[in-house]
Amino acid sequence: MHDVLLVDDLPEAQAMMAEVAQAAFPGARCHAVGSVEEATRMLKKRPFDVALVDLGLPDGDGADLIRAIQRQQPRCAAVVATIYDDDEHLFQALQAGAQGYLLKDHPPQWLAQQLRGIFEGHPPLSPAIARRLLRHFQRPQAGPAPPEAELTAREREVLGLLAQGVRIADIATELRISPHTAGDHVKNIYRKLNIGSRAEAALHARGLGLI
Repeated sequence: MHDVLLVDDLPEAQAMMAEVAQAAFPGARCHAVGSVEEATRMLKKRPFDVALVDLGLPDGDGADLIRAIQRQQPRCAAVVATIYDDDEHLFQALQAGAQGYLLKDHPPQWLAQQLRGIFEGHPPLSPAIARRLLRHFQRPQAGPAPPEAELTAREREVLGLLAQGVRIADIATELRISPHTAGDHVKNIYRKLNIGSRAEAALHARGLGLI
């Protein structure tokens, strides 16, 4: 039986990742916490086989927590479960010791299948993350890319709908993702484009031919 630590600040995300863990490891004991501080306390109480860690936590960086897991419980397999698919978050997590990197917008059964292989030497990676890793090592050295180039295909979809005035809840329905995931995509878009309003989002979307 596996003990799984779930670290995410949103109850619905905790519930989804518990479903994933139970499907990957039937009978798993799941322990959900919502912050770095709570996770740190939990690590002192019991050993864990797997930790599913979100990177955007209210009191710190998930990558720092992964480093702590590697120091305190080196046998625990730390896997990122997040919506962040940019190079900065990806490589910080891998350098911290993450043994897998999964994006939350995949179906739970697919996530469970990926997670199940971790003890068989198959690092769980979302396809978009695997492609980003390959591109990173294949691309020639060049100057910094424009911010729009950092947007993923999903973020471009969200940007196009956002620029048309579609509410986040309706974006989630349109793209068949959770409102939490849609909101995280919007935050990512604003951060990557360095904007703070729908008007600015519309300008970028128009420049990209999305509207």
